[in-house]
Amino acid sequence: MDTTGAGALIKALEDVGCEVIFGMPGGAILPAYDPLYESKIRHVLVRHEQGAGHAAQGYAQATGRVGVCMATSGPGATNLVTPLADAYMDSVPIVAITGQVSRSVIGTDAFQEADIRSITLPITKHSFQVHDPADIPRVIAEAFTLALTGRPGPVLVDLPKDVLATATTYTPPKPAAQSRPVLSPVQIRNAAQLIGSSRKPVFYVGGGVIRSGAAAELRKLAEKTRIPVVTTLMARGAFPDSHELHLGMPGMHGTVPAVAALQKADLLIALGTRFDDRVTGLLPHFAPHAAVVHADIDPAEISKNRKADVGIVGDCRDVLAALTAVVTRAPDLTGWWEYLDGLRTTYPLGYDWPADGMLAPQYVIERLSTLVGPEAIYTAGVGQHQMWAAQYVKYERPGSFINSGGAGTMGFAVPAAMGAQAGAPDRTVWAIDGDGCFQMTNQELATCAAEGIPIKVAIINNGNLGMVRQWQTLFYDGRYSNTRLGTHDRHPDFVRLAEALGCVGLRCETKSEVDGAVLEAMAVRDRPVVIDFVVGQDAQVWPMVAAGTGNDEVMAARGIRPLFDEEE
Repeated sequence: MDTTGAGALIKALEDVGCEVIFGMPGGAILPAYDPLYESKIRHVLVRHEQGAGHAAQGYAQATGRVGVCMATSGPGATNLVTPLADAYMDSVPIVAITGQVSRSVIGTDAFQEADIRSITLPITKHSFQVHDPADIPRVIAEAFTLALTGRPGPVLVDLPKDVLATATTYTPPKPAAQSRPVLSPVQIRNAAQLIGSSRKPVFYVGGGVIRSGAAAELRKLAEKTRIPVVTTLMARGAFPDSHELHLGMPGMHGTVPAVAALQKADLLIALGTRFDDRVTGLLPHFAPHAAVVHADIDPAEISKNRKADVGIVGDCRDVLAALTAVVTRAPDLTGWWEYLDGLRTTYPLGYDWPADGMLAPQYVIERLSTLVGPEAIYTAGVGQHQMWAAQYVKYERPGSFINSGGAGTMGFAVPAAMGAQAGAPDRTVWAIDGDGCFQMTNQELATCAAEGIPIKVAIINNGNLGMVRQWQTLFYDGRYSNTRLGTHDRHPDFVRLAEALGCVGLRCETKSEVDGAVLEAMAVRDRPVVIDFVVGQDAQVWPMVAAGTGNDEVMAARGIRPLFDEEE
C-alpha cells in the first residue's frame, strides 16, 4: 500500500486496535491529522494537551486497553510530561504520539522544538524517535506491546514532520512477541509454607492486582485461607469492600484496622505493590515483626524498599492461582481476627459535622456512593476529596476507582473521567474533585459537552487547598499561608462556569439538598453535569499518619492514637 508516513501512522493505529485518540493538532503533527480525517478512529479534540494525557489514562484504566494521546512538537509535547510521569508511577498503559520539527533542523532550536525523547526517557518505558517512515508501523506495534507487556506503562513515539510527509509503502508489522514470567516452583512452595505457619498474616494488595486482572484469584485464595485483606489506594476495588475479610485501605489515611494489620502482622503477602512511603510511613518502623512474601511482575520492585524473605517475579494472576493450588493448610487465625475485629469495633470510620453548620464533605461522598452505586466509575483529583473518595465510596469491582496515586497530580479527575466515559459509554462516570483541582483542568468540560461525553462532576468545595490547610492546622499553628481560594465567595461561580462550558450546573449547600442534587444529576444523560457541593473549610481527613512518623503513631482523630499494644 503506497502512502505517506502520516498515512502509515493512522493505518498502523487502526491495525493495533486503537479506537480513540485524545489530542490537539499543531504544525509538526498536522500531517497526521489529514489521514485521520477519513479514519474510523474517533478523535477527541481536547482543550489542553495535559487533558489528552489524563484522558488516555482514564480510558486505559476503564477498558484495560492502551490509551492514546497525540500532540504537536515543543509545548504541545511538553504538556504531556505530567500525564506521562503520572502513568509511569501508576503503571498505566498509554502511547503518546508527538510531532517533531523536521529532521534537517533537529538540534538547532527550531521553532517549537523540544527534545521530548530525552525529556521523557526517565518517565516512560521507552521513547522512540522515528527517522524512516517505513519504520512507523513496526514502532507503533512495538509501542502498544511494550505499554501492555510486563509492568504496564507509558511509551512515547516522536515523529519528525518531514517523516510524516514522506512517501512510503505500508507494510503490516509482524505481531510482537509477548511473554509472561515463568514462576519459580521453589518460591511458590516457600511462600505457601510461610502462609501455613503464620499466625498473623495479611494480604497487602497493590494496584498490580488490578492491572493483572487478578481480582477473582485474590478472592479465591483469601476465602480459602481466611487471611485478612487490605487494598492500597491504587487497589481499591480489587477486593469487595463489603467482604468480611476486607479491612479497608492502609497508609497515611487508611483505616485503623488496615494500618494495624500491617503493623502487627507476622507475615505480609505483598501482591503487586511497591511498599510506597504513603503506606509504610517511616520505613524502618514498618511491620517490624513480619516476614515478607513479595510478588510483582517487575523484578526491580522485589526488595527495593523492604527486603523480601520470598520474592516471586510474576504476574499476580499467575502467582495467586499457583498459591491457591499449593496452599493446603490454612493457619489458625482465631486470635488474630479477635484483635482485628476489636479494632473494627473501636475505630470505625467516622466524621463530625462542621461546627458552623455547613455540609460535611464525607456525608456528600457517602450519599453519592449510596445513590450512584458500585457499578459506576469514580475518578478523583488529589487531596482531601481523594482520600474521602477512597474511604467513603464503597468499591465492589476492580477498575471502579481511577485516581492519581504515585505522582499525586492535581487536576487529574475531570480529564480522566472524560477518557473513562469515552471508553465505557454505557457506565456512569463521576469525577469527585476539589475546588483547587477543578480549576486546573475544568476546560475539558467544554470538550465533554462538544463531544457528547456526559460525565458528572462533584466539586467538594471547601474554599481552600484543603489538604494543605489541614497540614497548616496540625503542624503550622493554623498559619494559613496562601491556601484560601475564594471559591466560597463564588470566585469563580462554579454553577455559572459549568453553564458557560455547556454543562448543567447545580449547587448544594445543605444536608437536605444532597440527595436531590445527585438524583437530578443522574437524570441528565445528554451533557455533563457539575454539582458545587459547598462544604465546611475545616473538615479533616482521619485517620492520619503524619509524614516522617511510623504507622504505630496513627491518629484516629486529632490527638487520639489507637492502643496497638492491646493485642490478642
